[in-house]
Formats: sequence, C-alpha cells, structure tokens
Amino acid sequence: MVIAGGGFGGLYAARRLEHVLPPESARITLVSDTNFLLYTPLLPGAASGTLEPRHVVVPLRSELHRTDIRFGWVTGADPALSELRYRTLDGRSETLRYDHLIVALGSVSRVLPIPGLADHGLGFKTISEAIALRNRVLVNLEVAEASESPEQRREYLTFVFVGAGYAGVEGIAELQDFVADVIERYPRARLEGTRWIIVEAEDRIMPEIDPGLADFATRELQARGIEVRTGTRVSAVEENSVQLSTGERIPCRTVCWTAGVKPPAIVRELGLPLTERGRIDVDATMRVRGHRNVWAIGDAAAVPDPAARGTRPSPPTAQHAIRQGRRVAENVAATLGKGRVRPFRYRTLGVFVDMGRHKAVAQMFGLKLRGFPAWWAARTYHLAMMPGASRRLRLLIDWTVALLFERDSAELGQLGHPPSLRGFLETPGESGAPPAEAARAQAGPRGP
Repeated sequence: MVIAGGGFGGLYAARRLEHVLPPESARITLVSDTNFLLYTPLLPGAASGTLEPRHVVVPLRSELHRTDIRFGWVTGADPALSELRYRTLDGRSETLRYDHLIVALGSVSRVLPIPGLADHGLGFKTISEAIALRNRVLVNLEVAEASESPEQRREYLTFVFVGAGYAGVEGIAELQDFVADVIERYPRARLEGTRWIIVEAEDRIMPEIDPGLADFATRELQARGIEVRTGTRVSAVEENSVQLSTGERIPCRTVCWTAGVKPPAIVRELGLPLTERGRIDVDATMRVRGHRNVWAIGDAAAVPDPAARGTRPSPPTAQHAIRQGRRVAENVAATLGKGRVRPFRYRTLGVFVDMGRHKAVAQMFGLKLRGFPAWWAARTYHLAMMPGASRRLRLLIDWTVALLFERDSAELGQLGHPPSLRGFLETPGESGAPPAEAARAQAGPRGP
C-alpha cells in the first residue's frame, strides 16, 4: 500500500490501515514532503503567538508505527504500471511499486493573477507563512515606532486580508487581538492606531456557514474596528498600497491572501482523470474512476458530498479529510477480504470559527452558538481532535498561559535562516596574529 501525502487524509488512512491490516499481510508506505501533519485549524493561534508553533504540528513518526515513511516530493505516477515516482531530500529519483495507491496530496493556495500580488502578498496556509506573517506584523510595529512620518506610520500600521472564509476571518481576528495586546509597548504606534481591513468578493463573509452566524461574525469584527468590505475585489497590490475594485487605494505594507485553495499542480502528472476544477475524479467510495487500485481523498479529490446528495464535491476541510482517510483505508482493506467497500457518508457535524478574545461562532448538531459558549466549544473540539495526549496537554498549557500572561513580542524572522559562516571568515592576519602564525594555525599541528 502506498499513500501519497501526509496531511489529515494521508495520516488517518495510514493509521487505519495499521489497525485493520495485520503486519504480515500488508506493507504500508507513506510519501510526504514534510515529516509532520499541520493541524491547520490552529494556524491562526500560532500566527498570533497564542500557541507554540511546534504544538500545532504532529510528527508523522510519532503517530505511525508500522508505516514506512519516505520524506520527499511526489513527481509523477504511471497507473498502468502501478508505479509512483518521488524525489528524495538528497535529489535522488525513486520509484515505488504499489498494489493500491491512495492519493492524499491536499491543496495549495489559489493565487489569482493580480498585478503585484505574488511579489508583495503573504499566504496563510503553512506554518512558515503563519510565522512570517507574525514577524511581518512585529517588524511593521518597529518601523512605525521609529518613523517620523505620519504617512509612513499609517502604511506600516494598516493590514489587509483578502478572502473572508475561515482562514481570513480567524486570521485577522487573531492578529488584531495579538497587536492589541502588544501595542502598549509602542507609544507612537499606539497613538497613531492600527487599521484592519478584510476584503471579500462575495456579498457576505464565510458563505460556508449559516447567514445568521455570518452576520454575527461581521458585527463582531466591525465592533472591534475591523473594516469589512464585501462585494469587493483587489485589483492590484503594490509595495506600499492595495488598489480595490471600487477604485479606492489603501496605503499599507501587509497584504495577507486567504482567498481559497486548489489542488497542487502535481495531480496533473499522475495520469488520473480530473474534474473541470482540477480535482481527481472519484466515485462515492473514493476509488478513482477507471482505476481499480487507485483511490483519492482530501482537497485534491472530488469526493461526492453526501450532504448535497453527491451533486458537488465535499468541502476542503480537515473534518472531511479525516473521515475520508478512515473510510478509504477500510475500503482498501475490503478489497483484501476485510469487510466490504462502502461509500463515504460523513456529513459536517459542526463548524467553528474562533475569533479570539473569548469570542467565536459555532454551529453543531443543529445548535447555533455565539460568543463565549462558541469559543469554549471550539477550543474543546480542537483539543479533542488533536492526535496524542501529550500534544493535547501542550495545547491546554499554551492556552492557559495565554490567559494569565502577556504575549511575547520578539520578532524571530531569523529562525531557520542562520547567517552563513562565510560572512565571518577571517583573512590571514585579521585576528591580530602575524600572517605567518595565522597560516600555521590554519594548517593545524604538524607531525614530528
């Protein structure tokens, strides 16, 4: 068994296969370009400093005990030969033969060809992007604090989020909450004040949830001073401004793009049928159409949504990917005589939108919650869904510390980017020693 992708779908498929298949009957191999699962619903907490970044990821090797994990990038496949190709960390090209292949490659940000967006915008889908956004916010505060120009300060203290889905709403709410906590340390910036704007092309924010809950979320954002621009698009992004479709030009230095996702480009190299929107075409059992031993799940697959009677693909959420991973593992096992192949039947149990400051909106089991009860329900749900008791304890500690103590405002953009030793290389004689002695020191000790 080969699984391509180590996100929610891939991890839970591997875990289920380990459980339902005895060790002697199957070998499970998982290929992933990261050695961890990112728990994406908690990404805004990592960006705002509420959660330690390491506590929102799950190392694959700590959850999978019989799976052979290969760290690399999928480069293609040949379904006719039952082969998957990938590139290792050290640049080698490897080929895996499979009896069954589960494609769980997830999604990437859907970036539109807006002038300047790719050059000046920031994404908000990976842990590195979340930390980069936090660092950008802190750098902007530092620059604004040192600036003598009110116009320049306003540019650095204005933050624009594009896309008002889950990621955009939670991201802007958490980041504004973070800045509100630390801005007292920046007297000039505090007097100038910050400006927060969220831009959405649709006529309301979060079209995925109940209109009443979306309206409550809109009022909550506006009550905090966040400007909500619905029915509006971004037409251009420059280094120090954003141009809107309304003709308004907003001076700003930070644009965060959260306007949707799409399947990664590699799915087009797998030799599998795709839908019009580029997702892998599968039936209700998640078997790829026309291929008896290839399955696809998660954001990269057009799994029919049971809630819509199969008339549209399932939404790209962690909830669906987890359940698809479990069910596809059971279906693969069924082809080996362990049970029977069954269709994907999961319907969304609830939605949670954590907006910081003990505020959230939630809908679960037919109930609509707002404010503190929804915030408590959201935290409880994520705590329950996080794999591993030790990681759940770490989350609980992080949240408790955030309630009791001030947030840290250290800008850590150097993490993962250490300076090269070449910049500190001494030339002979630079250390103060005579050139001859420096040469002998570099040559090292000599034999007798």
